Formats: sequence, structure tokens, C-alpha cells
Amino acid sequence: MQPKVNISFKTLCGEALQAIQANKARSLLTVMGIVIGVAAVIIMVGLGQGASRSITTQIQRMGSNLLMVFPGAAGSQVRGAGGATNTLKAEDARAIARLPGVARTAPEINTGATASWGSQTWVTSVTGTTPEMPLILNREVESGRFFDEQDQRGITNVAVLGKSVVENLFPLGVDPVGQTIRLNKIAFTVAGVLSPTGASTMGRDADDIIYVPLSTAQIRLLGVDYVRTINVQAQSPADLERLPELITGVLRERHRLPLNAEDDFTIRNLTAILEAAQNAAGIMTTLLAGVAAVSLLVGGIGIMNIMLVSVTERTREIGIRMSVGATEQAILLQFLTEAVVLSLTGGAIGIFSGVTANYLISALAGWPTVISMGPILLAVLFAASVGIFFGYYPARRAAALNPLEALRYE
Repeated sequence: MQPKVNISFKTLCGEALQAIQANKARSLLTVMGIVIGVAAVIIMVGLGQGASRSITTQIQRMGSNLLMVFPGAAGSQVRGAGGATNTLKAEDARAIARLPGVARTAPEINTGATASWGSQTWVTSVTGTTPEMPLILNREVESGRFFDEQDQRGITNVAVLGKSVVENLFPLGVDPVGQTIRLNKIAFTVAGVLSPTGASTMGRDADDIIYVPLSTAQIRLLGVDYVRTINVQAQSPADLERLPELITGVLRERHRLPLNAEDDFTIRNLTAILEAAQNAAGIMTTLLAGVAAVSLLVGGIGIMNIMLVSVTERTREIGIRMSVGATEQAILLQFLTEAVVLSLTGGAIGIFSGVTANYLISALAGWPTVISMGPILLAVLFAASVGIFFGYYPARRAAALNPLEALRYE
């Protein structure tokens, strides 16, 4: 009876590396599926988590404890001449402001406009609102001032510019405050410049905006008496929960709606919007990661295929090892270790590629990405599992060879 040969883990890993190095080109092609799969998972999860964080930041920057009241309800047919619902008025905002638990309100109406100064022009968004708006949206004035209640009552042609508007209208070194710009050919005096937020909302630069008094926008720019949105800031999260019912009661009474009539307005809780956006981003991240994980399965099939070829090519070697005392378990572990080493090598390259790609995407494309240890550890675990799962059958086949037949194999 021949002695049994016990092989240490270190020896198994060394032999696995030698076998891989003996066929470098083939080994590299074999692990490409693992590399692509791991890198794709890290990239997709990074993009998904980055998008989720970006959405959270954007909504949080819109203000805390915020409710938004919009005109019209689902299926509403209350329409203005322009085809948009026009059921909300500035007086509704003042009535809501008197409710208990309301910190402040700010109605607004939006339009696009061509801003010009000298020979420079810039197409931007103009929002007519009240002096409470920067307090609700946590916007700070970098220079000059925001318009006040006197400007609102006097229908004054004053404007407060976002940083992007300033950069596109005025040369470096020119102080916009006090300058006269034109909005759709109507002269406005620049009262102030807002500090940049660096945020974007729904794909739009939040700094590419001009604020003017609500009365000025309604009368001089648009010729309307309604508003598009009423921003309501609650005093506390507890007030945020109960205010929708109070606002509904006030607006239904003001709009003289019958008991059986549906609301002609919609109230949205920004916290609920945030949760919905995060859930949607999470689902999308999972789907993208799942699609990317298919590459790992393809890579696993490649490993199984190459290991089967390796077993065939090394049949005589297996016979020699068995003849000098190698057990079936030792042969199985030898080939299984090779499969796992191949898989983990691909995983390591994939991690490096995925992390590098995330950095490049953020730097070159400007898309937010998040690199966290969770997806990386998951990718490593998945890669090792793929190696074990797809490497077991070839290893088992090698271990089951008959030593005499293996020695006679040409």
C-alpha cells in the first residue's frame, strides 16, 4: 500500500499559480468574464447609490419640513387659457400661513425668460415669489439683498440672480448688484446675488435661476393672477403630519367646493417624495447589479470550460500523482484551488477596474458615484462562490480518474 500524500493549503495555492502562469494568455481570457462582472457590479452599484445620495441631497436642499401645494388634482379639468390648472392664488398662501403649525409660506410662479445685459444674453428660469422663499429653501444671499415686502407691494422691477446667471451674463470683475438687466426686454435692477448651491433639480442647475417679486412676475411678465405652487414650511415634523388635513379644509372652504367634489389642488409631502425617490433608486440599483451579475455567471462557465480542458490535458500528470500516493481528495482540492484562484484573481482585477471606473466617471462625466465596502465584499464573495461552484465538477472529474488509465493516456 502506497503512502498517502497530504498537501498543505500553501502548496495547493503555489501549484495553482504555477498552473495559471503556465498558460498566461488562456488564463487571462478565462478570467475576463469575472473581471467584467465584478467591475460592472461595482460600477452599477456605485452609480445607483450615487444617484440615490444625489436625490436625497437635492430634496433636502429644497427645505426641511416642507409641504408643496399644487393646483389641480388627478384628472382635474379646471384649466386656464394656457392649458394649465390655475386654482391657487396668493391669498390661499396667506390663509395657509395663519394655520397653527405653519412656520411660513411662499407662493411661486415660474416662467422662462431671456436675460440680457449689454451684448450678453442668457436663457434662464424666472421665479416670482415672496420674501419668505430663501428662508424656506435655505438659500443665502452672497451679495446685495433679497427683495422685501415693500418690493412685493410696490410691484418693483428688482431681481435676485443665481450664480450661474451671473457667470453667463457678467464678465469677471463686474459687480452685478445695482446693474440693470432686461428680462424679455423689461428692465430690472439687480438687488442681489444668491450663494451657489451646487445642486441640480430634475436635471436643471439650481443656480440657473432669477427670483423676482411675485406681484411683478404676475403683472409685468405673465399677466396672470394665480400661482403655480405654494411652499409650506411646518414648524416641526409633528406639524408636518397634521397640516395636510388643515390645509385641505382651508382650501376647500376658500374654493367653495361642494362636499362631494374632489379637491382642486394636490398636497405633497417632501419627505414622502424623498422616500419614494430613494426606493426607486434602490430598485434600479438592484436591477442594474443583477444584470451585471450575469457576467459573473458567464465568467463562471468560462472557468468550468477551461478547467475541463485542463483536466484533459493533464490526465497523465494526474495519474502520476495518484501513483505516488495522492488521494482523490488531494486531486479534487488541487483543481478546485486552481478554479478559485482564477476566480479571485479576476475578482481582484475587477475590483480595481470598477473602483477606477467610478472615479473616472465622477471626474470626467460629473455623475455622482459612491464607493463602499459592501458591494466590494459582495463581489469578492460572489467571485469565490463562482470559482467553487463552477470548479467543482472539473475537479471532481479529475479526482475520479482511474490511475492506470490516466498513466496510459497520451
